Amino acid sequence: MPSIRTTNLLIAIACAGLMAYALYAQEVLGLQPCPLCITQRIFVILVGAIALIVMAHDPSGIMRRVYAGLGMVAGLVGAIVAGRHVYIQNLPPDQVPSCGPGLEYMFNTFPFTEAVAVLFRGDGNCAVVDWSFLGLSMPAWVLVAFAGLLFVNAWQLIRRQ
Repeated sequence: MPSIRTTNLLIAIACAGLMAYALYAQEVLGLQPCPLCITQRIFVILVGAIALIVMAHDPSGIMRRVYAGLGMVAGLVGAIVAGRHVYIQNLPPDQVPSCGPGLEYMFNTFPFTEAVAVLFRGDGNCAVVDWSFLGLSMPAWVLVAFAGLLFVNAWQLIRRQ
């Protein structure tokens, strides 16, 4: 069984791989991320950063469980965002939300809480499926990745030292 440090290194590598592919899809394939895609990226980075901190800190006892809990919370919120994105992509065309303002404009103009609320609702840009693999869109694959990250963090929470 891999150690706590090794497991967290693998989580961090997985998150780095997810981000590397997201950047490849953006820069090489020309797929521009929508607001929900950017939000999912933030939570992938957060899960990976928590794993790197755990790997460097190598906590034991309650702190190991606290870090695993934080990783689970970040993964769960990321999964909720990815799930919302998949939901929007599967709406009938007449029910897709209208396109909203850009991310930078939202955060510069709206109060923070309102900008976050608008961000989580998604917009018409989020309904476009530009990429799929094995019948699943990119947000669906991110949802699968978050499910895996949640599982590994839950295992880190309950496993013995």
